[in-house]
Amino acid sequence: MLRITDARTGEPTDATPARRGLTRVEAHVPRPDTTGLRVLLVADVLVRALEISGTPVWTVLTGTEGRAELRARATALGIRPFEDERDSGTGLGEAQVLRVCAPETGTADGATGEAGRDETASGLRVEVAPADADSGVADDDERASALRLALLACPRREPVRLDEAALTDAEDTLRRWRGAVATWATRPSGPIPDPVRQQLRAAWEDDLDVPAVLAVLRKVETSGTVPDGARFETYAYADRLLGLELTRDIGRETPS
Repeated sequence: MLRITDARTGEPTDATPARRGLTRVEAHVPRPDTTGLRVLLVADVLVRALEISGTPVWTVLTGTEGRAELRARATALGIRPFEDERDSGTGLGEAQVLRVCAPETGTADGATGEAGRDETASGLRVEVAPADADSGVADDDERASALRLALLACPRREPVRLDEAALTDAEDTLRRWRGAVATWATRPSGPIPDPVRQQLRAAWEDDLDVPAVLAVLRKVETSGTVPDGARFETYAYADRLLGLELTRDIGRETPS
């Protein structure tokens, strides 16, 4: 079961206390900057983790200036749409509320939602550290997948600053993985080894530890014991969480 550290108490808490009960994931994004984009990305991955476990999820976006800009950048990053709070209504009887926000949100300074209520008054608080990027690094839609990977590679509670080198490294990793997955897809299929599946689930169910998920993929990539068909299934399975389009190049012709 997915457990998230509640930023208010510092204690690990079950993300879904009621089995398959409706869970509201609320992304609080005051501004459409790189920090706001990171908050929304973490919320997106959290939703994916809940859905993999069979939990019904209701997603809501609150507190945003420049929503059109944020939504455009989020779409380029592969983040699925969140409802506007003003359009979502209330009273669906959710079993749990998970509020994803930057550390300063909901402090005594008074960040509140559109109706003036405290966005973090109840529910489980999932904090995401600030993110910054060198000029142009976070604004190139052609490199959005690399930006997604670069942001996911850093633990969500650690501040991150992305530069050209970090984005280039992420691009190289994505190119290599997509090429490998396309090759593995041509090999005889094989199931994900049970220890590998357990490692992946243990990683993301432990406070949504995405860097640990990526570490498992790196080990599988160079493993001498996992067959190619099983590597393909492993990467396709992990990508349900990561949203990196790792299977995108299957069937494409390689350059001569």
